[in-house]
Amino acid sequence: MDDVLRSEKIAVERKNFSFDLKENPRGRFLRITEDVNGRRDTIIIPAPGLEDFRRVLDLMIAANNSNAMSDSGHH
Repeated sequence: MDDVLRSEKIAVERKNFSFDLKENPRGRFLRITEDVNGRRDTIIIPAPGLEDFRRVLDLMIAANNSNAMSDSGHH
């Protein structure tokens, strides 16, 4: 049985995301579940990969922000 250490939920448009930090005998991991109208997809990120995952997310956020700013001038 996995122990839940922390859970958070967010809603983005019609999608609900659950973030569950869990632990089992093999170690800690983050389970991210996307729920869209009852259809669920899940990814598991082992705890040692969380920093790399965050680094890539930060890069994607920065790229999105810079693209959004450059796109806003073209409307």
